[in-house]
Amino acid sequence: MIGPRQYRKKPVLVEAMQNTELLARRRIVQWILKSSEGPNRYSAIAQEGGMGVLLIDTLEGRMTAMVGDWVVRGVKGEFYPVKPEIFNATYEEVT
Repeated sequence: MIGPRQYRKKPVLVEAMQNTELLARRRIVQWILKSSEGPNRYSAIAQEGGMGVLLIDTLEGRMTAMVGDWVVRGVKGEFYPVKPEIFNATYEEVT
């Protein structure tokens, strides 16, 4: 039996916004709704929940972005939340 092999994640450019205060949440919702078109619109509808939470309908179902979480727009235009520690370990800002 062959054991596991190592793989490196390919560098891809994504857009992201952090769920911080109320204004940022509203901007995230507007960003998602503005970016979603055609048949995939259902997968990117966001709404504000309670206590600073964003509810995002993703291809995998409804996910929650808590305060401090990042919302990422993936390479195929899909949106999903990412915990800050995972985001910081996976992404670096392009300047």
